Amino acid sequence: MGTIFFTGFPGFLGVELLPRVLEREPDATAVCLVQGKFARLAQQRADELVAAEPALGGRIRLVEGDITVPGLGLADPAAVARDLTELWHLAAVYDLSVSRPVGMRINVDGTRHVLDFAEQATDLRRFQYVSTCYVSGRYAGPFAEDDLDVGQSFNNYYEETKFLAELDVRARAAGGLPTSIYRPSVVVGDATTGETQKYDGPYYALQWLLRQPRALAFLPVTGDPAAFRFNLVPRDFVVDAIAALGGHEGATGRTYALADPHPLTVDELYTAMAAATGRRVVRIPLTRRLATWAIERVPGVYPLMRIPASAVDYLTHPTHYLTTNASADLAGFGITCPPLRSYLPVLVDFMRSHPDVSAAAMI
Repeated sequence: MGTIFFTGFPGFLGVELLPRVLEREPDATAVCLVQGKFARLAQQRADELVAAEPALGGRIRLVEGDITVPGLGLADPAAVARDLTELWHLAAVYDLSVSRPVGMRINVDGTRHVLDFAEQATDLRRFQYVSTCYVSGRYAGPFAEDDLDVGQSFNNYYEETKFLAELDVRARAAGGLPTSIYRPSVVVGDATTGETQKYDGPYYALQWLLRQPRALAFLPVTGDPAAFRFNLVPRDFVVDAIAALGGHEGATGRTYALADPHPLTVDELYTAMAAATGRRVVRIPLTRRLATWAIERVPGVYPLMRIPASAVDYLTHPTHYLTTNASADLAGFGITCPPLRSYLPVLVDFMRSHPDVSAAAMI
């Protein structure tokens, strides 16, 4: 009987993964590290999980703590670590506009503190770490799963701090910590239900289109939309993939790009968005610099469009993500990433019926 430790609960990934991991390990219990300000929400989510699956009763324990301080804010971290057999580090700030101090404190220092805690667990079988494809920064060309430091520049501090955090994870892995690293690309809602906790990334453009008349909708276009690809994956694919690989012994020591192996070009994405929203779209060509400047500096542009300047960079993103490890290992579980066109209308339907979902990150 072991203990599985989670950070990042009650975030959407933690809530989805926790019951899957406990189902795989029927004799284990889970300890979820929760920030005090999210304690009530975490308890609500835990109660909902037990209500949906009564066998989870008594197997989920919430403890208040904070990854940004040494020892995770636990009274006796060594005692908690003593029985750990698996540690899932999901907590991070997922916000393209995050400031560098906040990104460093949560993504870098927080990961380092979790790694220190993991190394106190003498029976730890696996350190499961959720990174991001965008540790690539603006690297131009194919980016393999074993690539990391390739001299890249970064679009924002989110990318930079996740890159620095993964450097630390890989250093500990090289020192003997049994580790698996998962790198999702841009995660959107569930491919079947459309459900999501946040409207960000491609949702900004979809919302902008939905606010305009069907007969004529204007969409700013930066750069050459046929020359760049926008990599999207539905959250159920990400959860299914991580849940499967998390229990796969061959995944220890491997990094997985949980990305679409065949992403649409930005040009194809715009066409698919127009079809899914039922809009006749007129494209307005702009340079990337001009679009960013207008959003940040011209009064009325951001309140009208509600598209943050940080999102513009990804319309001319030069990196292509190779999914060699992920495609090979997930094939054994029958898990593949569905094509975006097959579920984009589902995402739009969810948006229409749930207009109050925000773009705010949990910090």
